Amino acid sequence: MPEIVNYLEGDDALHLGRLLVLIDTFGGRNGEKQIEGLTKLAKLDFLLRYPDYLERALFARDVLAPAISAHDFERHSIEARMVRFKYGPWDHRYRRFLNTLAGRGLVAVGASGRTIMIGLTERGRRAASSLREEPEYAAIGQRAILLKRHLDLSASTLMEFVYKTFPELASLRMGETIEQ
Repeated sequence: MPEIVNYLEGDDALHLGRLLVLIDTFGGRNGEKQIEGLTKLAKLDFLLRYPDYLERALFARDVLAPAISAHDFERHSIEARMVRFKYGPWDHRYRRFLNTLAGRGLVAVGASGRTIMIGLTERGRRAASSLREEPEYAAIGQRAILLKRHLDLSASTLMEFVYKTFPELASLRMGETIEQ
């Protein structure tokens, strides 16, 4: 188990791959749709990354979803524990991750007014498709589809939903671990 935790914490590849699969899922069949805003991306990734919270979110929306597929380490490792950051339990590395993906030609990041628009390039879509075929990403892909089907809300509506459904997130101090 320690080697899995070290791998997950130290290797950005898992996080970058998860984001590719998430952005691809929300891109629609033709990949023409984009995720509107870093806030929405962070909230969706929070639910994708933490299966226990996704289950609670689906239950709160009265969705009778099948059992959420997740690897044991996704639920029980140190990496599965969330830490409270400045604006919630959202990873402070999103900008770096998006810049890395954009630098590799996998995502296109633009602006619509003050909103950051995030979509995949054709190369990114091919990479996401390849990742979905890997056993490590099968569960992530299934959960991303559940998110798209049941929680494709505006950023502000999604944020309100998350804080209403998980009030414990707002009461933590910065740096405090959220127990699942």
